[in-house]
Amino acid sequence: MAWDEWEQLKAESAQRTSTHTQLNQLASDGGGGRSGASGDLVVNQDDLGAVGHEAHTLYEDLRTGTDIAGANPDKGGAGSTMQAAAALKSHGFEMGGALELTVEVWTSQSKSVLQACAHISNHLDYSKKQHAEDDAKIAAVVRSRDGSAQSVSEISKYFK
Repeated sequence: MAWDEWEQLKAESAQRTSTHTQLNQLASDGGGGRSGASGDLVVNQDDLGAVGHEAHTLYEDLRTGTDIAGANPDKGGAGSTMQAAAALKSHGFEMGGALELTVEVWTSQSKSVLQACAHISNHLDYSKKQHAEDDAKIAAVVRSRDGSAQSVSEISKYFK
């Protein structure tokens, strides 16, 4: 595109003063926005399971790899970083107290992330199972005369 053409297009655009809004709407033939779509509702529940699995994997990685207050405990139950903080404090280093506070904050936040991952994993596993059960119940009730499952687009004809 030549520079003059670009400048002309910019000038024409600037001359348009009204703002145009376009709303997406159902096509007049009753079809959806995608061409060739049958109108049936499709839910891929494998996505729920995959996200739930990743949340569980993250949970396990964090649980086993995060140095929280109780990791690698000594006889008193202090983790390796807290042991280092205690050693620094015992030698008069102010860094010991700061490291101790850091471990407390890190432990609190790590546990919050662990709980969030556990909730996500459990919720998505539950949702996937529940949706599969709901789909099975609905499929058992909504059948065509020949016993095959009835499509959503076929059912929607009854509501027009």
